[in-house]
Amino acid sequence: MSKVYTEAEVAEHNSDKSCWLIIGNEKNGGSKVYDVTKYLNDHPGGPEIMLDLAGKDADEMFEDIGHSSEARTKLKEYLIGTLEVDPNAPKSTSAKKTVSAVGEKKGGLNPMAVALLLVAIAIGVYFSQMK
Repeated sequence: MSKVYTEAEVAEHNSDKSCWLIIGNEKNGGSKVYDVTKYLNDHPGGPEIMLDLAGKDADEMFEDIGHSSEARTKLKEYLIGTLEVDPNAPKSTSAKKTVSAVGEKKGGLNPMAVALLLVAIAIGVYFSQMK
């Protein structure tokens, strides 16, 4: 029987020394816990993406990437247990939302507005040269 871990236990393993991920959901057999520490440097996307998700629920990101069946088979080698589901606990923020929020920028220029401005300037220069 596999070991059962809490989200708090998994959250402690969030570095390159110990990198655990939660992957899985109700549709594919439930949340499982994987110790991917030894795989960090072999990951085709590099260790950074896995470290960004370390100690968190990485299921949404894992599924969105569209991992191959080979990757899913390889993942099974790192399975160490399942995640304890606390029905009273509020739903935790998914790693995808957390990672997105970190890279999210506030404000800035709209690329379409910049392109439109450049086109307007080019037209202005063109017509000013016609005189």
